[in-house]
Amino acid sequence: MKIYKTLLIALLLSSASLFAQKYPTINIGEKMPMQQTEIFDTEEKSTTLNKNLKNNGILIVFTSNSCPFVVMWEDRYQLLEEKCRNSNIGMVYINSNQAKRSGDDSVEKMKNHSREMGYTFPYLIDKNSEMANAFGAKTTPHIFLFNNEKALAYKGAIDDNYKSANDVTENYLLDALEQVSNQQNISIKETKAVGCSIKRIRK
Repeated sequence: MKIYKTLLIALLLSSASLFAQKYPTINIGEKMPMQQTEIFDTEEKSTTLNKNLKNNGILIVFTSNSCPFVVMWEDRYQLLEEKCRNSNIGMVYINSNQAKRSGDDSVEKMKNHSREMGYTFPYLIDKNSEMANAFGAKTTPHIFLFNNEKALAYKGAIDDNYKSANDVTENYLLDALEQVSNQQNISIKETKAVGCSIKRIRK
């Protein structure tokens, strides 16, 4: 079973790079894309990224319902929510898996997943993966943290150990959130995003 799990993770990692050239990831310092674009959450409420921006910035988490990497990292989402609330930083989850809208990432399953996991920030439906394309998001999860000037301050992974929160040695995102909230220089601005490939519809 362990061998099969290792092979599955290896396949997921390799497939995550398929769209790397077509949709390049935005660079540190670039302004947040699609700030005013209308997007709906799982409760059918219309919003924009700008509406979710707080005084110290916004954290955007590209995520999904059933990716093994999300499942392993998701126990840390509540810590991120708490840190954002205490740091006056907005936060949204975005599901861009358009090719799985009739399956694991249907709107109904997104709604149920959000409730089961206790999300207190919006879980947004990225129609046709337009947000993912604009950001150059590759994986679930893939993190984008913007500062109070809407400039990208950190991108990449949550921390350095998706397998176990107890074995984390580098809390990349929590550290970045702390530094952004205090308007300090980000010590680690970029890390490798590790996860399942975003399931775009192939054209």
